[in-house]
Parts: sequence; C-alpha cells; structure tokens
Amino acid sequence: MSVTQVFDLFAPRKLARTVSAFALGFAASQSDIDAMGSKLSQIEARGVLTCGIDTGLVGFANQDDSGVWSGFEIDLCHAYAAALLGDAQRVQFVTLTTAERFDAVIEGRVDILLRNTSWTFARDASLPVAFAGTYYFDGQGFLVPADLGITSARELDGARVCVQPETTTALNLSDFADAYQVNFQTVFVETPAGGLDAYLAGSCDAFTSDVSALAGLRAALDDRDAHAILADVISKEPLGPVVAGEDRVFAEAVEWILHALIAAEEFGLTADRAPTALDAPHSPEVARLLGAEGALGEGLGLDAEFALRAITARGHYGEIFERNIGSQSELGLARGLNAQWTEGGLMYAPPFR
Repeated sequence: MSVTQVFDLFAPRKLARTVSAFALGFAASQSDIDAMGSKLSQIEARGVLTCGIDTGLVGFANQDDSGVWSGFEIDLCHAYAAALLGDAQRVQFVTLTTAERFDAVIEGRVDILLRNTSWTFARDASLPVAFAGTYYFDGQGFLVPADLGITSARELDGARVCVQPETTTALNLSDFADAYQVNFQTVFVETPAGGLDAYLAGSCDAFTSDVSALAGLRAALDDRDAHAILADVISKEPLGPVVAGEDRVFAEAVEWILHALIAAEEFGLTADRAPTALDAPHSPEVARLLGAEGALGEGLGLDAEFALRAITARGHYGEIFERNIGSQSELGLARGLNAQWTEGGLMYAPPFR
C-alpha cells in the first residue's frame, strides 16, 4: 500500500478530543442490553464466535495460500470458541484495519477484538469498550536498514518515519521526540503491511510499530538480515482482547478464559495432559480450574469444563506462544516479560478459588 499522506508530527494529539466526542454516541442503557440479550446468549444463538483480527501479520494472524488462518491471536480465538461454544472450530475471522477496529467492536460486528491493541487509560476512559486482560506485553520499536549502522532511535534525527495514524504508536513517537528533542518527518500509513511497503520503497527511513509486529513483518522478508530492529523500546504496550463495554459479565468471562490458559501453563497442564489431570488433579486449585470441583464459572455463563476445553483446543499459554512466535518459530521471540511470574515474567493468573 502506498503512503497516504504526510502530516505534522503533533497531529495525533487531536485523538483524545475526537475519541471523547465519538464515545458519547455509543452509550447503551441497561434496558437496551436486556432487550438485545447478553452477548453470550447472542453468540450461542448464532453458533459462531466472531473475532476481529489483523489483515495479516506473521506469527499473530496470517493466512496461507489456501486461505487458512494461523497465529497467536488465531489460536486464542479458537480457545475462546472452545470455552464458550464447546467447539474450537466455530469461529469466524473478520479482518480489520487499525482505523476500523474499535467501530467493529462497538457496532457488534465482532464479538472479541484480537488485533494487537494496546490497553491504555484514554481508551478505557473514553471508549465504550472493555479490555479483558493482557495476552502479550509489548513495546514500541523501530525497523531500520541494517547498513545505516545506527544503534539508537535518537540517531534518527531528521529521518522520515512511517507510522499508523490515530494510534498509541503515533502518540508515543511524538512523546519520544519531545523527550529527546529529536525531529521526525512522520509519514502516515494505514496498515502495518502498508508501512512496510512504504519503508521498503524508500518513502521513509524507518518504520515504527510494536516490536512483535516489526518482528512479524521482518520475518516475511527474503532479505531479513538487511533490516534491523533497534534495541530501543520506547513504550509499554499491553496487548489484550477487547469487547463491547456494555456487557460486564461477558468481558469477565473472556478475561477468565485467558487467565485459565495462563494458569494452565503454571500448573503444567498441556493440551495432552489436561484431560488426564481432570481425573486425578494434583491440587485443589487444579481441580477447580478444570471443573472437577465446584462450578465457579456459572456466574459468568461458563460451565464447569470451560477451561479444560480452552486448554485442549490449542494448548496452554506457553504452547500457543512457542508455536507461533517463540524461540522455535519463524519470529524467534524470547518470552521476556511474557514468561510466567515464576520465571521472572509478568504472566500471572489470579487464583482459581
């Protein structure tokens, strides 16, 4: 995709005012929710879970030549379908650009947004959506030609930098420029793929996005070694599932399904081992997690074995990570902050009790 327009660096600051006005038009009353029925009842009646995903990003949401989707966020969607509908295959993927992703959630065109979306204060405060946990702790970085020989983004003074408009990425770039007195010429692009195309065509000198996204884009290049991701990480980007904000119970159900995948890794409950552990759980918490003891999920519309189905669908959190983006995958990302809390990372599920 070609570059859409070149803007002044500080144009993204208009976002906060725009978002506040936008949110006012989407407030739903409790009577509206009661009339429509709960989100879970709508999904059950439809028989399919719709997930909003990226238009194409290696490791996270990528479609092969036969039209089959795979990736970290794709596997999460299958796990949610297994937990909510009892069948991991009852999914529909809706590709969304950055600009349209929140509209799709608010208007009900997707049930869950799983599209590398950062959880921020402004989005919580101004948009009628809910973030249902964090599935990947990321940060913003820079992709540059390796032959530039630079090691820090602060060496990009005066450079043309490709960035997606009206995103936390654009705001972070502006904040970074302010903090370090660096001047950038921002080149706005609509999608990550469009940003990569513009960068490769020489329309910009660097491309900035989440490090995971840059790694996925770089992995698809034949000459990947000709491009480097700088060591600078200039932001905190907790990526999480996003749902419509009016149904708190559904948001909590989505969050606890994610917690179940994270807890399963802590307890060593792989896709293969979880079913046998149900018959002989090695701790009361594992028994509660797998549904062998009590029915804790009923208040969220979840049956006793929702977690067991989510785990066996695509594996626990660690299995999903390693298969799609981990050290043995095409991206080769280290666990880092996304390791279990027992291994020095931030992945931590509240107790199942």
